[in-house]
Amino acid sequence: MRKAAIILIVVGVAVVIATNLFVDSQPEPVPPPSRDETTLRDTTSGTVVGFRDKEGARSWQGIAFARPPAEDLRWRAPLPPSPTDETFEALAPGTLCPQFSSALSGGDQQTSGGVVGDEDCLYLNVWSPPNAVDLPVMFWIHGGGNTIGHGGSYNGSALAAQREVVVVTINYRLGLMGWFAHPALQTGDPLDDSGNYGTLDIVRALEWVQANIGEFGGDPANVTVFGESAGAFDTLAMMASPLAKDLFHRAIVQSGGFEPEPMPRAQNYESEDGHPFSAREVLAKMLIADGVVPNHDAAVDRQSSMSDREIKDYLYNKPVQDFFRIFDAAGFGMVNVPANFGDGHVLPAMTTEEIFANADNHNVVPVILGTNRDETALFMVRDPRYTENWLGFLPRLKDEESYLRIVKYGSKSWKERGVDSLANYMSKAGNKDVYAYRFDWDEEPSQGGFELSKALGAAHGLEIAFAFGDFEGGMGLSYLYPGDDGQMALAKSMTSYWTEFAYNGNPNAGRDGQETSWLSWGTDGKTSIILDTPNDQGIFMDNEVVTIESLKAELAADTGFTDTATQCGLYVRSFRQDFNQAEYEALNDECASIPPSQFAGF
Repeated sequence: MRKAAIILIVVGVAVVIATNLFVDSQPEPVPPPSRDETTLRDTTSGTVVGFRDKEGARSWQGIAFARPPAEDLRWRAPLPPSPTDETFEALAPGTLCPQFSSALSGGDQQTSGGVVGDEDCLYLNVWSPPNAVDLPVMFWIHGGGNTIGHGGSYNGSALAAQREVVVVTINYRLGLMGWFAHPALQTGDPLDDSGNYGTLDIVRALEWVQANIGEFGGDPANVTVFGESAGAFDTLAMMASPLAKDLFHRAIVQSGGFEPEPMPRAQNYESEDGHPFSAREVLAKMLIADGVVPNHDAAVDRQSSMSDREIKDYLYNKPVQDFFRIFDAAGFGMVNVPANFGDGHVLPAMTTEEIFANADNHNVVPVILGTNRDETALFMVRDPRYTENWLGFLPRLKDEESYLRIVKYGSKSWKERGVDSLANYMSKAGNKDVYAYRFDWDEEPSQGGFELSKALGAAHGLEIAFAFGDFEGGMGLSYLYPGDDGQMALAKSMTSYWTEFAYNGNPNAGRDGQETSWLSWGTDGKTSIILDTPNDQGIFMDNEVVTIESLKAELAADTGFTDTATQCGLYVRSFRQDFNQAEYEALNDECASIPPSQFAGF
């Protein structure tokens, strides 16, 4: 009897842990807000009324910043919204852009695979403190691989109320609706023909901010664009795009990086060095999915025989949900499509170095660049290659030492391309206001013996709650944060740095002047600030710089691999753009016998 009771207890604990870690928990529903007449504001598209959100912040949700990009406006540059005489009750976020259901869309793992959202999705949300006048604006671009997520997942109340800033979060077109460049759709207009519709949506939202944010207490002459993951890539796209010049004045890049997709790769068949989901490949896959042709070769033949008019009619008459049939919803609902095309008009047709190492090729503004120490853990912790379930429920790492080594190299590689190389390029271009950080918080509570502090550590995305000062957001991750004094102290420091940067273009010693001084890149031999809790490492300046050469040397000298194939895979994944066959084969005795193509990714 006692044994049976113990088993029931263990299974019960396992169910709780599995629910938290492997089925994204959702916040409790809250009653709908009521309109507050003191929030009446006039915008270029009409009058809006909002409500009082948490901590007394004023909030306006679901404001249209562009016309619905549907029907004949699909795959076209966004247009300003049509004015209306009716007062709009801005009480809830607008519709999501089409995507697979996921935690970032308000769904969970059990509902993933379904398609949610609508093409009428270009909405933004605003928060401001009471009686705001000419305050810095912090304009948030959400992450999600440019294929999932929405601005309504983030609440700017705490940041606005506690730090006296105006916060804006936005939607933008995702996936194939956001980035698609089939030659048959060309019109002769460089905006419409760029394929960069998601990028243009962000520019349009910034234009809306310039025209309207003064009504909400914001200063249009002091706008900080900040974003995480894909949102950080898109933040760098704003720095790269000539169309965004003077629409913003500072940038914070959280776990980003940037590499424009060449237009031929965005358009051509994979056999012609195109992307696996290039525009022509997408049309071929759709023809197969519709049963028009039996296989890829037949799809290529059929596509070559279709006129531009036929291709356009075929693509425009498709319901948006049909396009999702060609994708697998695995991987948090994200899909593998190219984005941020180097079209030569919206984004430069140049390499990353050419763009950011030359002040003539990008918008030079004060910038913060950062990554998390254990970025790649988020993408590995649910992968059966690295974790297993005891009793079918309790997760554990299969090989902790190997897991942590893979996380280390993958995350250092991210730091090299997302922070250190960019900081060097921008400094070379003459930008003296480049600041860098590494987020090291790893104090998640263990669950049923599963040490999340090791399995996740300072994983991708975990810094967002600290930067917003809000641990009750809509991504179902609140259970990861213990709510202790150390966590709150770090959040206080990070919001202080982030908003001081928004005010003055320099994080300095934070808003109250009491934080550790954050030096610009290269000052006194220092490069990055380490962000951690007072009871762990604390906050201090560091001098580490990761380069491709230093990372290759570290990997080659590492004799701790029990599985040498892992070392081979790490080389391929970390150095795709700088792959050297001789270096690869020299790593160990096994690499020469393993084709690099075997290692497709995490």
